[in-house]
Amino acid sequence: MAEFAYRNVMQVPRVEKIVVNIGLGEATKNAQALEAAEKDLAAITGQHPVVTRARKAISSFKLRKGMPIGMMVTLRGGRMYDFLDKLLNVTLPRLRDFQGTPVNSFDGRGNYTFGLKEQIIFPEIEYDKVDRVRGLEVSIITTARTNDEGRKLLELLGMPFAGA
Repeated sequence: MAEFAYRNVMQVPRVEKIVVNIGLGEATKNAQALEAAEKDLAAITGQHPVVTRARKAISSFKLRKGMPIGMMVTLRGGRMYDFLDKLLNVTLPRLRDFQGTPVNSFDGRGNYTFGLKEQIIFPEIEYDKVDRVRGLEVSIITTARTNDEGRKLLELLGMPFAGA
């Protein structure tokens, strides 16, 4: 509170929600990709994912409006904090040659997004049952108003920033 001159405890930023997203470009050709990604994302987050659909048609990608192209889960409350704890203390340390998460991935309003190249780093995923390695994106939405406030909040929660 002293560092950012907050006068009220309610002004202190907090984590509002975490959105985990998998983009599935191959879902246009392979219907089983959706099912496999849904199973993986449900195991990782403990919550049933929602299918995201294309907003508009792009002929060069052979994509029509309304086709399924991804999955996402929005975590709030207890599940959000459980996922954040697992991500920071179990999953990220399992990455090979891990130097920390990028510091410049803030959006200007205190929200932080970073990508993971493979879903198999999560302990819930069984390596033998994975049909294809897929990347995923984790967005941490906070009530912070600036990037500095968001960075300080995530540092205090234990986010391993690169070079910090």
